[in-house]
Amino acid sequence: MRVPPEVTGLALLSDPRRNKETAFTLEERERLGLVGLLPDVVEDIDRQMERVLDHLAQKSTDLERYIYLTSLLDRNETLFYKVLMSDPARLLPIIYAPTVGEACLKFSHIYRRTRGMYISLHHRGRIRQVLANWPIPDVRCLCVSTGGRVLGLGDLGADGMGIPIGKLQLYTICAAIPPDVLLPVLLDCGTDNPRLIDDPLYVGLREPRPTDDVLDAFVDEFMEAVGEVFPRCCVHFEDWKGADALRLLAKYRDRTLCYNDDIQGTASVVLAGLISALRITGCPMRDQRVLLLGAGAAASGIADLIASAMIADGLPPDVARARIALFDLGGLIEPSRANLTPWQARYACDRAPSTDLVQTIRSLRPTALIGVSTKGGAFTRDVVDAMSTVNERPIIFALSNPTSQAECTAVEAYGWSDGRAIYAAGVQFSDVHIGGRRFVPSQANNMYIFPAVSLAVYATQARRITDDVFMAAAVAVAEQVPEEARRVGMLFPPQHDILETEIRTAIAVAERIFDASLARVDRPADLPAWIRGQLYTPAYQNAIHARR
Repeated sequence: MRVPPEVTGLALLSDPRRNKETAFTLEERERLGLVGLLPDVVEDIDRQMERVLDHLAQKSTDLERYIYLTSLLDRNETLFYKVLMSDPARLLPIIYAPTVGEACLKFSHIYRRTRGMYISLHHRGRIRQVLANWPIPDVRCLCVSTGGRVLGLGDLGADGMGIPIGKLQLYTICAAIPPDVLLPVLLDCGTDNPRLIDDPLYVGLREPRPTDDVLDAFVDEFMEAVGEVFPRCCVHFEDWKGADALRLLAKYRDRTLCYNDDIQGTASVVLAGLISALRITGCPMRDQRVLLLGAGAAASGIADLIASAMIADGLPPDVARARIALFDLGGLIEPSRANLTPWQARYACDRAPSTDLVQTIRSLRPTALIGVSTKGGAFTRDVVDAMSTVNERPIIFALSNPTSQAECTAVEAYGWSDGRAIYAAGVQFSDVHIGGRRFVPSQANNMYIFPAVSLAVYATQARRITDDVFMAAAVAVAEQVPEEARRVGMLFPPQHDILETEIRTAIAVAERIFDASLARVDRPADLPAWIRGQLYTPAYQNAIHARR
C-alpha cells in the first residue's frame, strides 16, 4: 500500500484505512516511523486473519463477536473485510441480521467510535455545511435512517445507526463495492421511545418525533444537500416508519437517485423466492393467488412488484391486482374498511369482511402466503393446515425478523404440512429432517438484492432506479438457484458464494439500466468484465480501489 509520507507513526496505526498492523514490512517500518511501535514479527494478511478467527472462536456470544469485529474495523479496515469476505455464510449473521438487532438495542451502551454521520433536527438550515465535514468528497452510496422502525423492534431513534452501518458493510462484503465511497447517516429526529429518553447513556435527541410537515422539510433540505455535496450519490432509505417510508419514496423516486430497501428490496427478494418456488411447482406466475399478512410499507412493495410480474406474464393490470389480497390487524383489506391508504385500496378484495385468517385462506384459496406482520407465531398450525388443504405444495414465506417475530419456524411449516410446504423465512433456520427427508430452509434476505443493485448503480452511475431494476434483480437471483438446491427446498443461492451471486445479479441489473438509457457512462463492449474490474479487493499490496 502506498502511504502518504506525512502519515507516519502512531497516526498511521490509528488510521483504519491505511493501517496494516504487523503486515508493515521492515522497510516500511523504518521509512514510516513505526520501529518499536509494533512487535518484531512481520506477518501477511492470511496470518493476521487466523488470529482474528481465533479471537472470534473464544467469544461466548454473537454480540461479543459483533463488538470484536467492530473494533477490528475501527483499527484495520482491510483486515476486517478480508475476514468477512472469506466466509460470509458463517460471519454475516454475526455482523448483520440477526445479531445487528441486539446490537441496535444496546447501541448507546456499546458505542465506542463514531462511524458515519449524525444529522439532527438541530442542524436545520446548515445541513449542506454539516455534510461537507465528511472527509471523502466522492460519496457514491449513502444509507440513511431515522431509526423509526428498526427490523421488528420499533422506534430505536439514534440507536438505529447500527442498521445503515451494517447495510453498507454488506455492500462491500457481498458485492465488493469500495468501502470508501459509502456513507452511513442517521437523521436524528428524536424518538417516541420512553426507554431511550430515560436512558442516561442514550446518544440521540431526547425529544418527541416531529410532525410530518417538519420531517418532510428536514428531509427536503437533506436531499438537496446530498445532491450538492455528493452529486453522484445514490440515497438508500432504510428502516423509516412505514407511512414516512411510503410517502418519501413516492416523493423522491422520480426526482433523485434513490430507493427504499424495506419496500423495493424486500419486494425483489420475495419475488425472487416466488419465482424459485414456481420452478418447483411448475405453475406460471399469472395463475398465482397471493395473500399477504401485513399491510404496511413492505407489503406495498411486495404487492406492487408481484402484480408487475403477473402483468409481464400476460395478465391485465386489474386482474393481476385482484389476485393479491392483504390481511392486517383489522382483518381482510376489503372495500368497506375505513381509512385505507390509496395503495391499500388498490388491493381491496371484493369479499365480505373477515377477521379470521384461516377462514380467509379457505375462501380465497391463495397459492402463496407471505408474512410481513412482525407478529411471531401468526402462522399457527391451523393456518398451515388451511394452506396445505387448498394446495398440494403451499408456498409459505414467514419473513418477519428477528427470529422471535417469525410468523412460523421452519420446523413448524414443514412438520405441519407433512413436508409439502415450500418455505422461506426472514431469518436463517437450521436444516429440518422429517420422515427421512432433509429440508434446507432458505432465508429471504434482502442482501441478495440491494448490494447487487447498488453495485450496478455505482458502476453505471445511474440517474434513477426504477421498479424494472428490481424485477431484473429478482429474476437474476432466482436463475442462480441450482436444481439440486431446489430439490431440498432452497429458494435462494447458497450464501457461501454470495459475491459471485451479487456480481451476476449486478450484471443483469446494469444491462437493464443501460437498456433504459439511465446510465451516465457509455456502455462497455464487455459488460461483465467491466463490472468485475471495479470490485474492491481487501489486500494490502493493492490500492484500495481504482477510482474513475
